[in-house]
Amino acid sequence: MKVVTERINLSTRGFTDIINITDHVQAIVERSGLEEGSVVVFVRGSTASITTIEYEPGLVKKDFAEFMEKIAPYRYPYEHHKMWGDDNGAAHLRASLVGPSVVVPFVNGELLLGTWQQIVLIDFDTRPRDRTVFVQVMGV
Repeated sequence: MKVVTERINLSTRGFTDIINITDHVQAIVERSGLEEGSVVVFVRGSTASITTIEYEPGLVKKDFAEFMEKIAPYRYPYEHHKMWGDDNGAAHLRASLVGPSVVVPFVNGELLLGTWQQIVLIDFDTRPRDRTVFVQVMGV
C-alpha cells in the first residue's frame, strides 16, 4: 500500500461559506498514481468542516445555512463567548456537528461519488479565514 499526502490552501468568507473542493481532491488522487483505495479529506481547525452535499447555489447551499442557523444560531449568548471574549461559539458547535473529515473510496483513479455529490469545505467562523485542507490518498 502507498500513502500520498497533499494540502489544499483556501481563503474563505466565514459565516457558513461553502466551497466545492471536489476537483482539487480528484486531481490529487490522479497525481498519486494510485488506481484503487480511499482518500481522507480533513480540515485543520475547530470552526470548519468537510462533508459531501449536492453543491448548487440556490437551494442546498441556502437551505444548509438556514438549517444550521436554526440549530446553532450565531447570535446566542454561548458560554464560549463569555470565557474567551469572542463571538464564534456557534462556529465551534456547527463544526463539531458536521465533522472535520470525510472518507471517499476511488476505483480506476476516480472518486466514487454520486452524480450530484461533491466534497465541500464549510467555514463556520465569524470572519474570513485562510484554511488548510489535508488530502491523504491510500491505496494500490
